[in-house]
Amino acid sequence: MRAQRERTGSGSARRGVALIALALALALGMATASAARADATVLGRFLEGLKSLRATFSESVADAHGKVVEQSSGELLVLRPGRFRWEIHPSGQSGAGQVMIADGRNLWFYDRDLAQVTVRPMDAALSATPAMLLSGGPHVLEAFAVSDAGRSDGLDWVRVVPKAPDADFRDALFGFAGNTLKRMILNDKLGETATLNFARAERNAPVAMAEVSFTPPPGADVIGKPAQ
Repeated sequence: MRAQRERTGSGSARRGVALIALALALALGMATASAARADATVLGRFLEGLKSLRATFSESVADAHGKVVEQSSGELLVLRPGRFRWEIHPSGQSGAGQVMIADGRNLWFYDRDLAQVTVRPMDAALSATPAMLLSGGPHVLEAFAVSDAGRSDGLDWVRVVPKAPDADFRDALFGFAGNTLKRMILNDKLGETATLNFARAERNAPVAMAEVSFTPPPGADVIGKPAQ
């Protein structure tokens, strides 16, 4: 049964890593040279002056045939530089789901359904794609092709395509209303499409340090060793 649950959760975990990495390309990407190239897009304007972010969202995942296979909701908290919390719950299950936290030193992933915590020092985690976006370094966006995707559905769109062939996703679209992130659409390499609609996205809202810190809960299996 545990093995079955692990297999079932692997898709959500993979999408979670890809989605939070993409969100943090926006929220944590303190790009200098790379942001200069993106300044002509709404992405550059969104990054300018961003110190923190507090957002809630709903997510819908469709398979390669367009059938909705998963629905959930969650919250994204960002505290620059290098700290965030991404929490997601299946619809109607507030005590279930996953939490991913970067505390400035380690990257934690807690799967409540499996009572399992995975931790990696951020330096090690960032060598992977697309989690390298979490570094927020000066050249982080150089690993991606960023382009203006025009305007539709009342939003201004930016398209992000990873250059690395081993990335977990093919491309992503970010939709903005003015300087507010409203929607994110991610296409993964398995043909699934995740659509996130942000109901609330507050720029430079208060985010407490405790909200972007993590201690494994009692009884949880911990895989990996955190940096001290």
